[in-house]
Amino acid sequence: MNRPLISAITLAVSLFVQASAQAQVAPVVQGPEAVADWFNAGKSFIDQGKALADNNRRAKNVILFVGDGMGISTITAARILEGQLKGKPGEENRLSFDRFPHTALSKTYSWDQQTSDSAPTMTAMSTGYKGREGQLSVNHTTPRGECNAAVIEAKKVRTVLEQAADMGKSTGIVTTARITHATPAALYAHTAMRDWEADSNLPATDINTGAPCRGADNAVKDIARQMIEVSPSVRKSLKVSLGGGRTYFMPNTVIDPEYAKDKGRRLDGRDLTQEWVTTRSPYGRAAYAWNKAQFDAFEPANNSYLLGLFEPSHAQYEADRAKDPAGEPSLTEMTDKALRVLLKDPKGFFLHVEGGRIDHAHHAGNAKRALTDTIEFSNAIQRTVDVLRAAGTLEDTLIIVTADHSHTFTIAGYPSRGNNILGLVREVPAKDGTPLKNSLDANGKPFTTLGYANGPGFRAGGRPDLTNVDTTDVEFLQEATVPMAAETHAGEDVAIYARGPKAHLVRGSMEQNWIYHVMMEALK
Repeated sequence: MNRPLISAITLAVSLFVQASAQAQVAPVVQGPEAVADWFNAGKSFIDQGKALADNNRRAKNVILFVGDGMGISTITAARILEGQLKGKPGEENRLSFDRFPHTALSKTYSWDQQTSDSAPTMTAMSTGYKGREGQLSVNHTTPRGECNAAVIEAKKVRTVLEQAADMGKSTGIVTTARITHATPAALYAHTAMRDWEADSNLPATDINTGAPCRGADNAVKDIARQMIEVSPSVRKSLKVSLGGGRTYFMPNTVIDPEYAKDKGRRLDGRDLTQEWVTTRSPYGRAAYAWNKAQFDAFEPANNSYLLGLFEPSHAQYEADRAKDPAGEPSLTEMTDKALRVLLKDPKGFFLHVEGGRIDHAHHAGNAKRALTDTIEFSNAIQRTVDVLRAAGTLEDTLIIVTADHSHTFTIAGYPSRGNNILGLVREVPAKDGTPLKNSLDANGKPFTTLGYANGPGFRAGGRPDLTNVDTTDVEFLQEATVPMAAETHAGEDVAIYARGPKAHLVRGSMEQNWIYHVMMEALK
């Protein structure tokens, strides 16, 4: 071998070793893709689109998934986090519903709010009408704080759940929030105030007329009582109600079975958990569960009705669920159980599943809990697709995934691909192979990729030095620009994802209340 060739080989090996060492410090290519992969993936996407055809079949089943507070930035960050938990860069990952073929944007304003709360937004999706702040499934002419039952009866608007029940279909509700909280309650309750979850929450008198309210015969029923005393068709239809909020169903003389510090909230002395069982028993075997063991013992094959209330208030965050004293099913497990009950009905079903605590974690300024709950929400959707496919009814089912509203949650800076989504921003280096460095603000301090426009993460003494702070810790609160006790909702559009019969009607920019009309068109 001649000397010039040896020198060339030696130089090449030397350069390869140097490049390999540098790649371990800061790889030029952050992802595993070859050059042609992006192009080929795009061609595959087009080919899949060409194979799609409008599905105009009637839906046997309809499922509405609502990620409470799951704005587009939340979806993006959760997608990245899930991918990174799998050992990938993360950005190329897809959540389960990212694969749904039909998408749109939902305009979330309500009749009287530019940035809405969950009551009118879920009312819009449930009934087809834009409602007022804090009101559930009543029209916008309802006076604020209206307590008279006759007025509420005249103002109420019927929900998709109530209409599915009238069609003879089974229905179900699954949530990680209280079952009496705004989003699930909008499907079965009609009230001028979302906070009237137990009778103790009702005011003593009507703010408009001064007439007696709490305990009065002509007063509107509290939300928990409304769930028990629904119409005969809904009573027979509502097979599964799973979530939190059991103290709203218990007398205030009874201590919570899991936490000795908590008591029931009801002043009327009624135990609505037992009334659930007795009022459903004429239609089939009914059970109540408040812990994981009881939940696991409920066999859908041998039972027809299940009320599961696993916390005095909201269910645990997914990040904390394993520490629950009595055990608590995940959103995926609750969804799976609900499906196995509802699938027994040959006429089909309507099911609502809410990832309710995404919203609460954002209000707390806690991105990690919000994103972990979003990933679990995605897991529940994937389980649903798997169960329906195994049952042979996936193509008979309209599945819609959306959010009621967004949050002031941001993804910012110029982090390099694969940068820890919960970490400090580290930019692509100016020269390939050099170490990644923290990006710095105007005062020379690093900052996180994730943040909030307002909330409890505001640092009154100015921005701290986060260099040695574990920003991935579950208790870390991302920084906020405006100081507030709780972070607020945001007003931009949220995404809608859909598959199944009439899913092609989900398109473009939609008013939020049109989602109801898509579901009803599918159920016709």
